[in-house]
Amino acid sequence: MERDVAWNKYDEADDEALEELAAEYIGFISQNKTERECAASAIRLAEAHGYRPLDEAAREGRALVAGDKVWAAAHGKALILVQVGSQPFAAGMNILGAHIDSPRLDLKQNPLYESNGFALMDTHYYGGIKNYQWVTLPLALHGVVAKTDGTVVDVNVGDDPGDPVFCVSDLLVHLANQQMDKKAGKVVEGEDLDLLVGNRPWVAKDEGDDAADVPAEAAESKGPSADKPAWEELAEKEPVKAFALKLLADKYGIVEEDFLSAELEAVPAGPARDLGFDRSMVIGYGQDDRVCAYTSLMAQLEVERPSKAAVCVLVDKEEIGSVGATGMASQFFENAIAEIMELAGEGGSLPLRRALAASSMLSSDVSAGFDPAYASVFEAKNSAYLGRGLVFNKYTGSRGKSGSNDASAEYVARIRRVMDEAGVSYQTAELGRVDAGGGGTIAYLPAKYGMDVIDSGVAVLSMHSPWEVTSKADIYEAFKGYQAFLKNA
Repeated sequence: MERDVAWNKYDEADDEALEELAAEYIGFISQNKTERECAASAIRLAEAHGYRPLDEAAREGRALVAGDKVWAAAHGKALILVQVGSQPFAAGMNILGAHIDSPRLDLKQNPLYESNGFALMDTHYYGGIKNYQWVTLPLALHGVVAKTDGTVVDVNVGDDPGDPVFCVSDLLVHLANQQMDKKAGKVVEGEDLDLLVGNRPWVAKDEGDDAADVPAEAAESKGPSADKPAWEELAEKEPVKAFALKLLADKYGIVEEDFLSAELEAVPAGPARDLGFDRSMVIGYGQDDRVCAYTSLMAQLEVERPSKAAVCVLVDKEEIGSVGATGMASQFFENAIAEIMELAGEGGSLPLRRALAASSMLSSDVSAGFDPAYASVFEAKNSAYLGRGLVFNKYTGSRGKSGSNDASAEYVARIRRVMDEAGVSYQTAELGRVDAGGGGTIAYLPAKYGMDVIDSGVAVLSMHSPWEVTSKADIYEAFKGYQAFLKNA
C-alpha cells in the first residue's frame, strides 16, 4: 500500500499556503531553541489569538463557557491551551500533545575552568545524542541565570550575526590513528564535550579602570580582598578564566557562583534554512519535536468554536523520560483540566476521570524518515517517507513493542476517516526494522486515563542530530491533519 506523494496534489493556493507556513515555522525554530523560549513564544501567540491565563480566571472565579480560551504554564517550560467546546467535557476532549525539549548540551553547575591557556565549560549532554556529531560545530548558549536576589537573567549568545559562538574541539586527523579505531560511541566521550569559550588572558590596565564599569553585585569577591572583583583574584593563576568572568559580569552582571542556579543550554548556532535546489525541505535544529509542537500549536490557534473541547499540551523532558514537574508524567496536565472543568461547572474527581477516559489524543511526535543511505535498518513497506504526509505510528517501543502505547484498531479506523474526509495526505509506519533499535513518545502516559491515543507526526531525517531534515509538504499536511482532528474527531 504505497502512499501518494503529497506534492502531486497541490494547486497554486496550496503551494502558497505551504510556503507561508514553512517560512513561519523556520522563523519559530530559529528563534526558539529551548523549551523556555518555545513556551514563552507560544504564550505570546496564544494571547494574540484571544487566550487568557487560567490562573486569572480562577482568581476571579469567572465561569468558562463554550468558546472561551485559556492557557496555563508549568515553570515556564510546559504549556496547555484549551478552548471550551459546545459539548460538555463529559463528552471528551480532542487533545494534541507534543514536546518542546530537544537533545543538547547542558552546562554543569560548576562549569567554568582554565586549562593550558584555554577557558572551557563542562557540559552534560541531554537526551539521546551521538557525541561525535557535536564537535567542531558553531554553538550558541541559551538559557537563564537565577540570582539570589530573585532576578532572572536571560542569556542568548551566538545566534545574533554579531555574536561570538562556541565549540567543542576535535582531534586533528593527522594524530587520530587511535581515535579512529574506537567504536562510534567512544570516539568522543561524554565527559569530553567541553565548550571552548576563551583564550585571552585578563591583563590589568590603569588602576580602577576595570572596576568602574562593573555592577556592584558582580564585584563581590570570595577571596581575601573584598574590594577587588572576583576575576581579579583569579587573574594571577587563571587569567583566561578571569577574563571570561569579567566579560560575563560586564554583560550580564553575574558572578561565578551564579552558575549554581543557572540553566544554560549549548545548541547549534544559526537559523534553520530551506534545503535542496527545489527548497522542498527544511534543515534546522530541534525539529524533534518542535515541528509537531508548532503545527499542533497553529492548529489549536486556528480552530474556532469546536464541538468538543480543543486542547494542545506542549511538554518538557520527553527526551529523558517525561519526568519532573514539567514532563507529561507530572500532574500538570490533569490539574489544569481539573481547574478548567471546575470553572466550567463540571468539577469533581469522577467527572474529571470520565472526561479524560472519553477523550481522544494525537501524541504529536516525529517519526523516522526512510533514508536510502541507511536502508538496511528500515522495513520499506512499513516506513515513513518524506513528502508523503502526516505519519501515524500505531505503536512504537523497542524489541517486542516494549514501552509502547498500541492504539486500538477502532481508533485507527476513526482517525483514517477523519483524515480521508479532510483530504489530508497520511501514511503509517513503524520505527525501523524489528530489533534494529526503537524509541518511545509521551503516548503511553495519557493513555493511562483510558483515552484513545495514537502517535502522529512528521518524518525526519538525521533525527537527534544537531541539524535535522523535514519535508515542507509533511509540515503542511501535519497542520491540516491536526486541524481536522480538533474539529472532527
